[in-house]
Amino acid sequence: MNGLFLSTFFPVFKAVFSIFFIILISGLLVRFKVISQENIRSLSIATVNVFYPCMAFSKVLSSFNPEQFHYWWLMPISSIAMILIAMGLSALLFYKELPQKKNMIALSSLMNAGYLVLPVGQMLYPNQFDEFASLCFLFILGLSPMLWSVGKFLVTSEAGTKMTFKSLATPPFVANVIAVLLVLTNLKIFVPNVIVTTTTFLGDATVPLATFILGATLGSISFKIWPPVWDVLRVVSVKFIFIPIITIIVLSLTNLRVEYPLLADLFVIQSAVAPAANIIIQIRKYGGDKQKVGSVMFISYMVCLLSIPLWLSIWRIMG
Repeated sequence: MNGLFLSTFFPVFKAVFSIFFIILISGLLVRFKVISQENIRSLSIATVNVFYPCMAFSKVLSSFNPEQFHYWWLMPISSIAMILIAMGLSALLFYKELPQKKNMIALSSLMNAGYLVLPVGQMLYPNQFDEFASLCFLFILGLSPMLWSVGKFLVTSEAGTKMTFKSLATPPFVANVIAVLLVLTNLKIFVPNVIVTTTTFLGDATVPLATFILGATLGSISFKIWPPVWDVLRVVSVKFIFIPIITIIVLSLTNLRVEYPLLADLFVIQSAVAPAANIIIQIRKYGGDKQKVGSVMFISYMVCLLSIPLWLSIWRIMG
């Protein structure tokens, strides 16, 4: 049992740590003023308006194939269900302080489903990575619209602001919806190849840019000002304890461990991953409490360094 735990824990820890190294370097560049705050803000605006929409559009058109996976719709639905359950639990814990602390709901529920998860998959499943990446992408189909609509509203709007369609219709959200509709209606065949090639080229820059912006923002927060401990505990408990436990319980009630172990592992990993890096990019672009959100995210990413390998190891031992 110890051998199985360690053989899972350390490879996952190594994969997650490699992302943290990038975050650390970008944070130091900001600390030593090699990169300015204005540089990071400009990168954030470009990422939201150009790079991320290009990535979403190109990935959907090139990777989303409903005919190959007839139950593809289960993946985005599972993603949305996991997010809504986390939002519900977080809302219960913060209900006396809403809407002032609605940004904590976003941190508790919206996960870094791609930037952190894909390196883990590459490390753990080298022979199945293409399949793992496809499943991960289908999971993100549910997350991305939620992140760039409801998530953006929770993180960037002022207390008391009403949710409107205009506030939800961000460039990444629109790009996701258009691309999915083009695939489902089979109209993607009319999209010129030059558009797919160009958006793919620009979209490939999104992951390193978002990781860099996250690290730069975390590196610029004041370590003399920390959020209330009770706020951090509530976010961490929902994100890294309640959701992984609920996910493992639900998976235990199914036969997925036997029928599709790769998919079962993916669900466990997604349940234990840190908050979405794009939350920071949204604040950079649209405004919000950068100091508090950044400090809570900093703590969350420290916890994530252990949470993913810990919960995946527990899941495998249970089998």
